[in-house]
Amino acid sequence: MSGDATPTELWLVRHGETEWSRSGQHTSVTDLGLTPDGESVATRLTHPLAECSFAQVLTSPRRRARRTAELAGFAHAEPDADLAEWAYGDYEGLTTPQIHESDPGWSIWTGSTPGGETAAQVGERLDRVVARARAVDGRTLVFAHGHSLRVLAARWLGLEVSEGRIFDLDTATVSVLGDDRGTPVVRRWNVAPR
Repeated sequence: MSGDATPTELWLVRHGETEWSRSGQHTSVTDLGLTPDGESVATRLTHPLAECSFAQVLTSPRRRARRTAELAGFAHAEPDADLAEWAYGDYEGLTTPQIHESDPGWSIWTGSTPGGETAAQVGERLDRVVARARAVDGRTLVFAHGHSLRVLAARWLGLEVSEGRIFDLDTATVSVLGDDRGTPVVRRWNVAPR
């Protein structure tokens, strides 16, 4: 890249490990804190993130995302409810194998979540985040959750919500979305801090 212009980019950070992310339990509205390992790894996010300047820094309002932002050096991150995790409704706290006992073949990407959000509702929320990121000159940094960030990536790229399934995303990782000559692209994906 030439010149001094700061590119329009969307940097995604999934929160550090929680007890439920470790056990595979679907976690949306349950406001869990980070495990000691989750806190330790979140502090290592400081180095890769400190190398860039950000026009805006946003976080899910959930404690696990806000704490990750704080440990990574962004205690001032602005809470944005649109970054909350997909609301799992009746499936909150359950693992996928537990859900399959009563709903064989269920997938968040293609199934329904009784009492929770639809794919369209999640897509609408994250489309607002995409618009907000594209409205500023420079980089936007967001701290959020596994499924919501996968949907955010799909929407940035102009894909359907269900295509978020192709973006595997670990806890406490950094991913970068951008544009190449007007085409939305993935610059980096699922990079763990050293």
